[in-house]
Amino acid sequence: MTKMEKASSTVPSSSYLNALTLEIEKKLQRALASASQRRNLLQELFADIALEVDDRARDIILSTEEDTISPAEDGVDGQLCFYNVLADYYVRVPESGKRILDLIVQLWSQSFASHIFSLLFHKWLFEAHLDSTEVLIRYSSALVQGATNVFWIDIQTNTRHFQALFQAQRDLFLLLSRFLLFYNLDYKLEIFLKRFPVFPNAFLVGGPVDFFVIELADQLQKLKVEPVLLHYLSQIKVLQGMELRMTTSTRLRACLYSFTSPGGPMYPTRAVRHAAWEALDLLFPVGRYPRHLISLFFRLLYPWCWPSSCCNFIISCIKAIFCSLLRLLFSSWEKLREN
Repeated sequence: MTKMEKASSTVPSSSYLNALTLEIEKKLQRALASASQRRNLLQELFADIALEVDDRARDIILSTEEDTISPAEDGVDGQLCFYNVLADYYVRVPESGKRILDLIVQLWSQSFASHIFSLLFHKWLFEAHLDSTEVLIRYSSALVQGATNVFWIDIQTNTRHFQALFQAQRDLFLLLSRFLLFYNLDYKLEIFLKRFPVFPNAFLVGGPVDFFVIELADQLQKLKVEPVLLHYLSQIKVLQGMELRMTTSTRLRACLYSFTSPGGPMYPTRAVRHAAWEALDLLFPVGRYPRHLISLFFRLLYPWCWPSSCCNFIISCIKAIFCSLLRLLFSSWEKLREN
């Protein structure tokens, strides 16, 4: 955030945050005035506020002034970004962000406007008292859209840069269901489900766990980044033992089964296929062997895969025999030592 840093490198924390706010306002005004450069300016601003705070700025921000915002708790694994700082600041001093909010509203339809809104005002929105329901719905929609976009940026880059934005608020429960496992929060699943709101169509879909699984299954089918997909498949085992409606159970089983066969439409890699089989066998042990037999039959429909399958099968058998021999040798050695 070069211009912002230069504008406030020698001032105390409150003035520093004011200077950041002024720089954001200037860039938004430039975007509003220039239709041809609007998208580029908004993209640059989004990149600016998503930057990690450097050491000099961190010292200023984390100073001990009475009116200083201390966003240390927002950092993920020690990472502190400018949007963490500014989001706290606009909650504590809402009048400071009013001009920025007005400018963003004028740029609603532009790319990256919702991104910027979600980063800067995701905390303010749940603290503000808005008299107009229409305005609240508009802001909530922008927050959901922006949060979805920035979370997908994390997915595509396999990072946790926007994890601080991941909050368990009522309007975001379905969205959180898609990203809970990605951010390694499976240990909070029970608490998350207990706080799940009651939706109007709950009598048709089921309880909180059904909503969670439906969103999760939809998310799995959209993933194209192999490490992320493998991560999801390893984390999904947390669903073991949970009671699901028949329709939800069938939906999840079909989703996992789609990753177990080579070829279209998924074209899963060998690692993904094995991870999907492990998750499927763990969550749905009944019918395990018939599923594998059916899968073997369909594998015969892909003759070009036979050589690699045979090779992998032979290698797996050799590894299994070798491991068995090692275990036998070690057990015999232990018996000899005992004797």
